Amino acid sequence: MCIGNRDNGDDGIGPYIADIFPETKGFTAVDCGVVPESFTHLSRDAERIILIDAVDMELEPGEIRIVPKDRIPTGSVSTHNIPLSMLMEYLEMEGKSVILVGIQPKKLRGGLTKQVREAGKKLIRVIVENRLDELEVLK
Repeated sequence: MCIGNRDNGDDGIGPYIADIFPETKGFTAVDCGVVPESFTHLSRDAERIILIDAVDMELEPGEIRIVPKDRIPTGSVSTHNIPLSMLMEYLEMEGKSVILVGIQPKKLRGGLTKQVREAGKKLIRVIVENRLDELEVLK
């Protein structure tokens, strides 16, 4: 589930990844825009769900981390209708394995920055090669 707003600079990394994700057996990339909760019906047959979004983690632009659910603010202002932690909990109640992968944005206006675009391409390789366990977890 690729999340973000194409019109907000690096926040558009999710939709960008959905656009360029290669056809790969066992994977479906969905551009959820800023309303990922509207796409939960597509997860019925999925065993594992990877949420991808721009996340301010106070890292260098383009850094990638797995973001634990307890590190996601529940009452913060964001571009999403509901906090991603609530979405994760809902999907987990449906018996799904859910992880959030964040990419540190550089700017939230204009187009995607080079650092974030390259991070998106790297993340696709990691996912397709089943190497998510190699990603650092946000501390």
